[in-house]
Amino acid sequence: MFHWEGIGKSNEWYTPKYIFDALGCEFDLDVAHPKQATYVPTKNYYTENSLEKEWKGFIWMNPPFGKRKGIEPWLNKFLSHGNGISLTPDRTSAKWFQTYAPKMDAILFIGPRVKFIQPNGLASKAPSNVGTALLGLGNKAKEALMRGSSLGFLVYPALKEGE
Repeated sequence: MFHWEGIGKSNEWYTPKYIFDALGCEFDLDVAHPKQATYVPTKNYYTENSLEKEWKGFIWMNPPFGKRKGIEPWLNKFLSHGNGISLTPDRTSAKWFQTYAPKMDAILFIGPRVKFIQPNGLASKAPSNVGTALLGLGNKAKEALMRGSSLGFLVYPALKEGE
């Protein structure tokens, strides 16, 4: 994902298999799946117009990071869906991160930085130039992030209003 910050760079950076192995779960739907095969453990996926479609079940979301504030529509829909895991940059000081992170049930900050998979199927030579976080909503996500806690640092945001 380290190319997401560069103008005109690719958004085609896929999550490596070891992350899914650590989470130990299967997803009902990948809502931001590329047109080629990846390691996401799911049989159902959307390759386009995902924000316009209905999301069902436990979802995986690795949205495009390319545009400034481009991740926000994805996180809005993710939050309203309320059941899944989203991979995001761990931009803890960014306004969008400050807005959405406290609303999550669990957050796993992955370390060391991830070497994402390129469209040619090979791991990138260098790790991402930004850290990565897995944002979880729902009990199944909390359990998966707990199983995957060996990937990094797991936190539970403060209790939400009404809890």
